[in-house]
Amino acid sequence: MKKYLFSLLLAACVAAGAVRAAEFQAPDVLAKSVTDEVMAIILADKDIQSGNQRKVLDLVEAKVVPHFNFARMVQLAMGKNWRQANAEQQKVLTNEFRTLLVRTYTAAFTSYKNQTVEYRPLRLAPDETDTVVKSLIKQPSGQPIAIDYGMEKTDKGWKVYNVKIEGISLVENYRNTFNSEVQKNGVDGLIKALAEKNKVLAQANQK
Repeated sequence: MKKYLFSLLLAACVAAGAVRAAEFQAPDVLAKSVTDEVMAIILADKDIQSGNQRKVLDLVEAKVVPHFNFARMVQLAMGKNWRQANAEQQKVLTNEFRTLLVRTYTAAFTSYKNQTVEYRPLRLAPDETDTVVKSLIKQPSGQPIAIDYGMEKTDKGWKVYNVKIEGISLVENYRNTFNSEVQKNGVDGLIKALAEKNKVLAQANQK
């Protein structure tokens, strides 16, 4: 999964400008314009290029977090197990999942190495509120990577709720892990596992 961190970053870029332009741009057009903008910022920022984790984390919190539907993502990842969690557990799970993805994106921002992104044309009816934006990441070396973004239109703009990398769903990937943990240790066991993972990632980001 590590080699796909930059791909996950691009999903964040898709969402990052949703509020300011969702009503005026199609999701694929929005995705391209915002991705291009964020790539330019990364290339121009020497601190990010040198791996300044604090600055990268601040950037992720400011540009990415407000535009991701973490609640829906974790609910989809939990599947039928979501109903086993009470309201407080659901809140904690969402927060831990949010933290997990934020820490992942922090690493992703420093892995950018001049990749380019090609977006596929999107046909979207005026009344559609759910769509998939397809893209292809072209690397300086190696095969292109196909990335699909599941996006939904909300009253706050278009938001990403799932990512597929070469046909592999991020949500479904987590679902397998979450289901296994819940079966072994219950919902509280999953919360503890996520918290421990986040602690490890936080320590790694401080190095």
